[in-house]
Amino acid sequence: MISVPRGLVLSLAAMFSAYHVVLGFYSLGQPQTPLPAILAIIVYAVATVVSLWPTSPTRMPVWLAYFNVAVCAILPLLVGSQLDGSVDNGYATWYVAAVGTLMTVTATRRRSGLAWIGAAILVVHTIFWAGPAALVSMGVIGSVVWVAVAVILARALAKAGRDARQYALAEQEATEWQAAQEAHLYERQVRLAQTIRLAAPMLRRIIDQHGELNAEQRQESRYLEAAVRDEIRGRKLLNDAVRDAVMAARRRGAIVTLLDEGSIDDIRGAELESVLNALAVAIDGTMADTIIARTAGDGSATAVTVVGLSSADAKLSAFGQESPEPEVDLWLEIPRDPALVSAPPE
Repeated sequence: MISVPRGLVLSLAAMFSAYHVVLGFYSLGQPQTPLPAILAIIVYAVATVVSLWPTSPTRMPVWLAYFNVAVCAILPLLVGSQLDGSVDNGYATWYVAAVGTLMTVTATRRRSGLAWIGAAILVVHTIFWAGPAALVSMGVIGSVVWVAVAVILARALAKAGRDARQYALAEQEATEWQAAQEAHLYERQVRLAQTIRLAAPMLRRIIDQHGELNAEQRQESRYLEAAVRDEIRGRKLLNDAVRDAVMAARRRGAIVTLLDEGSIDDIRGAELESVLNALAVAIDGTMADTIIARTAGDGSATAVTVVGLSSADAKLSAFGQESPEPEVDLWLEIPRDPALVSAPPE
C-alpha cells in the first residue's frame, strides 16, 4: 500500500498555518485595536503547534479536539469584534482560512464530528456578523470544502488501512492453511510408505499362496495389521526403536495401544528422539499384559504417559473367588524436557 511520509504532511500543514499567522500580523493595522487580533494569533499558533506535534498519535486526543473547536469559536469573536462586517476587510479576515486549516487538521486526525462543529461555528458567525453573502466573499465556503475533503480522505484512508490489514491477515491464514495441507500430505506420504514397507511382503505372500495361510502366518498378519494401526493412531509416537519394542511386546502376548492426540507436534529433532527412546525403553522393560501409551494434554510438562496393566491372578477365579481388578505394573510420565528424561522404574 502506498503511504505518504508523515513528516511531509506535517510540514505542509505547518507551512499553511504559518502563512495564516503571517497574514494576521500583516493585517494588524486594520482592526480598531490590535490586541484582540494578537491574542487570536497566539491562541491559533498554540493550537496549531499542539495539533501538529510530531510525536502525537494519529488519532487526535478528544481534549485537544475540543480545544480546537473552542479556538474556532474564539478566533472570529476576537478578530471580528474589531472589524466592520459590512465592508471588505481583505487579509484582516485571515481567521477564516485559519479555522478551515485547523479543522482540516482535526478531521485528518480522525475527529471528523468535532471538525464539522468547528466549521459550523465559523459559518454561523459569518452569517450573523456579515450576512450570508459573505460566506463566498470571505472564503468560508472554501474552508468548509477543505474540511469536507479532509473528512472524506480520512475515512477512505482508514478503510484502506482496515482492508489492508484484513488482506494481510487473510494472506497469512491462507499461507498457514497451505503449509498445514502440505505437511498433512507429506505425513500421509510418509505413513503410506511405511505401511507399504510393513505390509507389502505379507500381501505378496498372501497373493502367492492364494490366501491359504498357516496359523503362524495368520498371527504375523495380525501383528502387521496392528502395526499399520499404530502408524495411523500413533503418528509421532513412533520411531524404529518404538516399533521394535511394540512388536516384541505383541509377540510375547501383550496388547499395546499407541494414541497420539497431537500435543507433541511442537517437539522435534533430538528432543523428540529422546522422548521416543524413553518410551521404547519403558515398553521393553515391562512384562505387563496391556500397555497403553498416549500423549499428555496441551500445556502439560509431560509428553507421553505410559501405563502397563497386569491381568488378575487366574488361580483366584479357579477357587471361586472374585477376580480382582488388573494391577498397575507400570506408570511412567515421560517429560517434554529431554534433560528430565530418565529410565523407567524397575
